[in-house]
Amino acid sequence: MYFGLNKIFRKIFPKTLFYRSLIIVAAPTIILQLIITIVFFDSIWIKANKGMVRSLVSQLKIINEVYNNNKTNLDYFTDSYKNNFSFEIDIQKGILPTVSAERKFSPMDRSLRRELKSIFGSENYWFNTSKYKKAVEVQIRNGDEVIKFLFPKEQITTSSVRLFLLWITLPSFVLILIAILFLKNQTRPIVNLARAAERFGKGDYVNDFRASGASEVRKASYEFDRMIKRINRHLNQRSEMLSGISHDLRTPLTRLKLQLAMLNQKDISLEMSKDIDEMEKMLNTYLQFAKTQAQEESIAININEFFLEIKNEINNKNFILKLDEKDTVLVARKNALKRCFDNLIQNGLTYGKNVYVSVSKTINRLIIIVEDDGPGVPQEEYKNIFKPFYRLDKSRGLNKSGVGLGLSIVEDIVSSHGGSIQLSESTYKGLQIKVFLPF
Repeated sequence: MYFGLNKIFRKIFPKTLFYRSLIIVAAPTIILQLIITIVFFDSIWIKANKGMVRSLVSQLKIINEVYNNNKTNLDYFTDSYKNNFSFEIDIQKGILPTVSAERKFSPMDRSLRRELKSIFGSENYWFNTSKYKKAVEVQIRNGDEVIKFLFPKEQITTSSVRLFLLWITLPSFVLILIAILFLKNQTRPIVNLARAAERFGKGDYVNDFRASGASEVRKASYEFDRMIKRINRHLNQRSEMLSGISHDLRTPLTRLKLQLAMLNQKDISLEMSKDIDEMEKMLNTYLQFAKTQAQEESIAININEFFLEIKNEINNKNFILKLDEKDTVLVARKNALKRCFDNLIQNGLTYGKNVYVSVSKTINRLIIIVEDDGPGVPQEEYKNIFKPFYRLDKSRGLNKSGVGLGLSIVEDIVSSHGGSIQLSESTYKGLQIKVFLPF
């Protein structure tokens, strides 16, 4: 039962820190206001109104009895009450109105009905508290006559209730508004920290982050900033090391090429030149892998235009593209993404005849499906093909399978954008690669 209630409360209550803090601040204030209002109405306002209504109805009873004892000097009788009690009294022959004017949910009407019923009976009175803005009309049956009373509404209700409600609610709203402004200032640094972490998780280089807020939040922000700088320094060192090694090895390879060109044994020279070409190809691939860590600013990319640009550059009729009807804008590193999908498409064209690329989207992520009609990949190898330098078929020539860094580069770029990759068998019996990118 406890877990069931806990689950219900999780669904009802807000998820963000700001609104949870607002509830913590506002809920006690609102509950206190309700308790004070209920206590005031029950112990002060309603009881005071009951006493005032009871006193007024007693005066109506006395007027009725005095009139029954002496009906000769009617003008003096009505003028006295008008001058002393602000009563308007009119005595006429007739009957009471048949349509009730009582308001069911009015405390004033309920109190007046209760007292009139207890004094005059349920069939001998009629009243209307809403016909006049500042007066109440009461009619009492006296034989074949009807005594009409018109008296100020303030004689049966206190005028301070609206003032009380105003003073009790207005300061509460002002205090809650001040609390909202302070809570906004307190939660803004946490929101900024979360956004910076999200940007860094997508591969952006966060250089404009500044620690602010309470001491605990400021400390967490400061440590996060230090962590970002350490990670960036590590990535830059790795990229520089790979670039430096690859660049330095090109010089001896060039010298070897020149020396082989001057050899008289052309058959040996030809074989060695092929090995040197493959070594140069490996170095170029290493450089490409190092470039995935290069600092590149994220920009807004129109996905349809992006893939049309890739299709025009590849210029292969076997590359079949299917785009979403609506344009989608993704904030990402354009050159890195182009390198990623170039690798996937070229890989599919290498091992299959046709490559099919389709683009779709859900509420918060982009889905790119790359399929080919090649021989496919065994399911038990799915976890291995993204490993660096891993080649699925060791017997294949290097001129076809490369050095095993293409899919590693793809996974590295997709992960740096906060995305993920799934492998499965395509509808064309080849390999299907699904790339999910958040936007």
